[in-house]
Amino acid sequence: MTTTIAMSQRPIRIFLVDDQSMLRAAFRSLLAQDARFEVVGDSGDARSAIERVAELRPDVVVLDISMPGLSGLDAIGPMRAAHPRVRILMLTHHEGDSFVEQALRGGADGYLSKDSDPSELMLALESVHLGKAYISPKVSAGMLAMVRSGLGVVAPRANRLDSLTPREREVFQLLALGKGNKDVARELDISLGTVKKHRENLQRKLDCHSAAELARLAIREGLVES
Repeated sequence: MTTTIAMSQRPIRIFLVDDQSMLRAAFRSLLAQDARFEVVGDSGDARSAIERVAELRPDVVVLDISMPGLSGLDAIGPMRAAHPRVRILMLTHHEGDSFVEQALRGGADGYLSKDSDPSELMLALESVHLGKAYISPKVSAGMLAMVRSGLGVVAPRANRLDSLTPREREVFQLLALGKGNKDVARELDISLGTVKKHRENLQRKLDCHSAAELARLAIREGLVES
């Protein structure tokens, strides 16, 4: 049933970021049934989404974590830099506390599981639009209690990925996906020598000395799918 709103109230403008086109279409269809929301655009990768967000200036970005190229976690900062007033709601199948921590420390306003009921998505969108932190109870009851108590920010904890530069994180993710040095150089438009140097830095900083070790770490951190 379609929800109506007063003519003077502007719908919340939503931008969707998920690498699965069918999911984006499903979210569009769902939100189109509620007059409180307007989907102004969508993207299948985080890098192009940053440019679109700067152009369209939506109220809320619904952002997945695991995507090819730049991950959702790494896109939070650049997205906020492109449009400082935007609210960011993570919508993902990753439900562990470590992912919630990384998202909140990165600047996300909310965190929701893809297994949540559609009505909870509507609630989360309204909450983050109003400047209220929202974490689904399905994701983490402990994190929710922390946010509701007014702490809002999760205390940092040691993470090997924190030492990486943004470019190193991009190289790390591509290598973890099984791409070779030449593929990484071509995709990021950098020289082969630069890729090799980044790879050496990654091996030293992450203590990972094979593609398999990089892949296992990337899966644990939610940067690639298992």
